[in-house]
Amino acid sequence: MLLETDRLRITELTVDMAMDVHKNSLDEDTRRFVPDEVFETLEDAQETIGFLISQYGSTEGPLVYALITKEDNKNIGYVQLVPIEDGKWEIGYHVAKAYTGKGYATEAVTAFLPVMAAGVGVSEIYGIRLQENAASGRVLEKCGFTVLFEGEGPYHGGTYKISKSVWRNEDKGGLL
Repeated sequence: MLLETDRLRITELTVDMAMDVHKNSLDEDTRRFVPDEVFETLEDAQETIGFLISQYGSTEGPLVYALITKEDNKNIGYVQLVPIEDGKWEIGYHVAKAYTGKGYATEAVTAFLPVMAAGVGVSEIYGIRLQENAASGRVLEKCGFTVLFEGEGPYHGGTYKISKSVWRNEDKGGLL
């Protein structure tokens, strides 16, 4: 296990999670906001999990971890750190539709940020989202991200109205 919060275990993916990863990826929010993270078949999910498992222990990423509820041991989504350009990293997260609106994403991201920033040796992490994804914006705001830019910009291979925010560890009481 990587981390534990009040309601979640944040842990490495395992091959036996493929069905949950597949099912969790199929909701309309994933299709709309992160279409490259939709796994149409169980085999697609298995292949991707195999690759993601190979990234653990590296600082190259992506570094993706499952969110498991402590109450009923359900895999409800993921939180991830993904390299972008120039040694920078971006946070990502998804909670299955049945579990949204309950604070799970905020809980996971809050715990994940300082640990993962230290793990990859950075003091800031970016959050990039479609402007229309208001729920993601609320998560970033609650987790201490500051908006840097709003307007037309690159997102998943196209140009869209985006919001780019940053979390800085020094805002939380000192550098790592």
